[in-house]
Amino acid sequence: MSRYTGPSCKKCVKVSHKMFLKGTKCHTNCLVDKAQRAEKEKRFSSGKRPTKQSDYGKHLREKQIARLTAQVTEAQFKRFFAKASKDKGQTGAALLRFLEVRLDNVVRRLGFAVSLKAARQLVNHGHISVNGRCVDIPSAILKPGDEVAINAKTAETVLVKQGLEHAEKASQRPSFLSWDAGAKKGKLVRWPDRAESSISVDEQLIVEFYSK
Repeated sequence: MSRYTGPSCKKCVKVSHKMFLKGTKCHTNCLVDKAQRAEKEKRFSSGKRPTKQSDYGKHLREKQIARLTAQVTEAQFKRFFAKASKDKGQTGAALLRFLEVRLDNVVRRLGFAVSLKAARQLVNHGHISVNGRCVDIPSAILKPGDEVAINAKTAETVLVKQGLEHAEKASQRPSFLSWDAGAKKGKLVRWPDRAESSISVDEQLIVEFYSK
């Protein structure tokens, strides 16, 4: 499967949207902020109005933001959409829900890692267990009741400690996840609500994009 190995910041600049792909590093020295300021200054000095985006461009941009934020390939994203379209509820909300409860994202939101990329690496290297069994598939979709834990030795590494410390300070753990600080494990207690999604998009535009 293809995997992007270039600079993460280029993804954000391309869609002109902060997706926080590098975790806490994105709060300082962000290229998107610099590019947007430069664009405003350029328009102000030239007196030109911003180019109006086509309807297709708007739909494509929202799809790309969701896909790039979740850091999945186009084929994976289509599979998630196909799964969401079979859900009983609204397709857009179901899509974001499935993306939110991916194992790598849950690992990130529990605080084991400061970024999705780091969380995926923990999963790939076999440092994460689900219900007591090692799972090395980042795209695995969790269900309510699933318990996620980290290897005791790995929990003592500097990067994991930094992630847990940041999670405590920022109070970033959502209410759909429970956390046992002593055992360093968490549980998906329920499906996340739409407002709890970490992907900031207009999901209806994504539905319309695939409906055309």
